[in-house]
Amino acid sequence: MADITSVEMRTRLLGFEMKNPVIAASGTFGFGKEFSRYTGLDKLGGISIKGLTLEPRRGNPPPRIAETASGILNSVGLQNPGVHAFVRDELPFLRSVDGLRIIANIAGSALDDYRESVRILSDAPIDAIELNVSCPNVKKGGLSFGASERELYEAVSCVRPVCKLPLIVKLTPNVTDIGLLARTAESAGADAISLINTLLGMKIDVDTRRPVLANNTGGLSGPAVMPVAVRMTWEVAGAVSIPVIGMGGIASGEDAVEFMLAGASAVMVGSANFIDPNACEKVISGICEYCKRSGCPSAALLTGALLPWAPRVEEDM
Repeated sequence: MADITSVEMRTRLLGFEMKNPVIAASGTFGFGKEFSRYTGLDKLGGISIKGLTLEPRRGNPPPRIAETASGILNSVGLQNPGVHAFVRDELPFLRSVDGLRIIANIAGSALDDYRESVRILSDAPIDAIELNVSCPNVKKGGLSFGASERELYEAVSCVRPVCKLPLIVKLTPNVTDIGLLARTAESAGADAISLINTLLGMKIDVDTRRPVLANNTGGLSGPAVMPVAVRMTWEVAGAVSIPVIGMGGIASGEDAVEFMLAGASAVMVGSANFIDPNACEKVISGICEYCKRSGCPSAALLTGALLPWAPRVEEDM
């Protein structure tokens, strides 16, 4: 394809426009202020803030981070200051960043917690709410809200009536049929799907014969999970009629392009931020360069542009 000199990077998502399709992923970018010394927040399409709960949480005891081959295990335990403190102390700074779209990631251990957090944030000057359904439902034996159709439907339909903003549901990959769960979220009122959250993993110190993490297991993220994440993004994009936001191991522009070709309207960059605080900016530049190289005038045209293999047909002799 012919090279082009300029690329339209602006992206429409959930009724609003972003400067580009790249969003800093929840849990890997704090509340933005922490990274503002090292990278230009005004260059990003958006930020999904660190996961919030209704009340402050101290998180899990250390050690709660462990490196693995091509990835990282974490069991931070949703340490955060709570919804009210975010609105009061952190949101004003984010609102001062020109053009930055703000997505509030919400977690909880009971449906009432989710509902009240969403109600409070629906009146805050943010752009969307991302519902983290990977949390355990303590009232039902610790089963993840996103692990079954019934639990997921209850969680989404519980918050939908009080949510005045676009509602993104972030799916867990620790299920057998991701397409089915995506359709369930859509039927319960989700406006978009984001995926994947971390894969459940474990690392053992062979010298001490103990788990490396104090919580025994943790969520695996980073390049190691990317092929799984791309596959699930492709499956979900084909299963629902609402936008899909892809994530999982993205560290370059071409990584992001894979997700977009698979059907993602936007992408989130996560663990790469721990290695390079400019990772998001580099992904944005990489998408632009790919578009120039391939003759694509707009990044939005990449969404769902995967070309399937044609079956080989033997010629008659």
